[in-house]
Amino acid sequence: MALAPAPETTSSTDPSADIGSGGWVNAPELRGFVLALFFIFGGITSLNDVIIPKLKDLFTLNYTQAMLIQFCFFTAYAVVGIPGAMFVKRIGYMRGAVAGLLTMMAGCLMFIPASRTGIYGLFLLALFVLATGVVLVQIVSNPLISLLGPPRTAHSRLTFAQAFNSVGTTIFPFVGSILILAPLAAKAGTEAQPFWDVTRIVDPECRGGQQSTVVPTAAYRIAETQAVAHTYVGLAVALAVIATVVWVLRNRLKGERHEVTSLAGSFALLKRPRFAFGALCIFLYVGAEVAIGSTLVNYLKSDHTLCLTEQSAGKQLLFYWGGAMVGRFIGSAVLRVVSPGKVLAGVAVGAIALVLTSITTTGAISANTLLAVGLMNSIMFPTIFTLASEKLGSRAADGSGIINVAIFGGAVIPLMTGGLADATSLPFAMLIPVACYAVIAVYGIYARRPAAD
Repeated sequence: MALAPAPETTSSTDPSADIGSGGWVNAPELRGFVLALFFIFGGITSLNDVIIPKLKDLFTLNYTQAMLIQFCFFTAYAVVGIPGAMFVKRIGYMRGAVAGLLTMMAGCLMFIPASRTGIYGLFLLALFVLATGVVLVQIVSNPLISLLGPPRTAHSRLTFAQAFNSVGTTIFPFVGSILILAPLAAKAGTEAQPFWDVTRIVDPECRGGQQSTVVPTAAYRIAETQAVAHTYVGLAVALAVIATVVWVLRNRLKGERHEVTSLAGSFALLKRPRFAFGALCIFLYVGAEVAIGSTLVNYLKSDHTLCLTEQSAGKQLLFYWGGAMVGRFIGSAVLRVVSPGKVLAGVAVGAIALVLTSITTTGAISANTLLAVGLMNSIMFPTIFTLASEKLGSRAADGSGIINVAIFGGAVIPLMTGGLADATSLPFAMLIPVACYAVIAVYGIYARRPAAD
């Protein structure tokens, strides 16, 4: 998505924010709004990491079946990415954000009938609708934050915004573990931890990488999934409030002009090697990050690592996503002085080393090294996005749409990881993220120099 330069800049007394002659918007108040959007869609996306172990136990799913949660969620990026970009170009950024927030709200409310019926398929449908709204919000957010400042600092600014995304991904799973996984902890015969406690509590029933469970009845599923429904209803209320505020501010941004292109014209960008390679790396990065995050609770519950209780394992997600948050704040400064391509290659190699260490060790070392991958993930998405989008100019809207389609990797790679885990073991399945990071490291080296005009 891109905004064409307007003829004149807007004075400080003008109630709207217009695009200056340099092709970027001088509107500090809108930066706060966009940072809030990053916080929201990041948090809701990472909440899947808590839902997966919850529904896996309640519906007695294997890893492949449980990963359908991520498959349905991230499939929305493939289905909605390009049409969503066209839709936002038609109605504008602010109205597009409202549409996305309302769609997210609808998806959250669909958890009510899903819980009352206890049907797994309805949970998957609710997640798809919720993700549709997330896609619309993300289509608005990524290019808009790039425009809210000089082009030369776009890498740093987007990384800083992604840090707020990571605040959401850190907070939501932690709170979700308290609200959603506590009932399962009680079922296992252990007391729920105080909400502030991240002590690693061992499950006495952990034997041979498995935990003894009672086969849930339909009535039990309905009762237990109420915790999921209540959590998402609370989110729906918050989204309604935010959508109202954004609607009030819908006319704050002036001078939007988007290049009109066809669907075929959008995909024509894939003829550009730098952009096509970057889109592939977005596919692989999101897939690897989601695959690890989705399996972390079960990974930490296994006797390969720590044999933790469900809730205690869920709270450890704080360190995985928290590492990404810290790394993005640091990265926003590092990327101002170091070539983004070199930084990308370095963190990708670091991620490979950590995952391989986790696979080949056991206990606390295995657990901690996999959690530390979050720190390596920190700058990958914003750096790949900006490297791939360099020199797109007025085609940035179409580029953003393609990038959002590439986020479909979050559906494919976790499903592949789950299938390999069912066929072999969960630690061995982590070799799939390793392969993804290897390709990303190559892209960092390839894109270390500025794009040609």
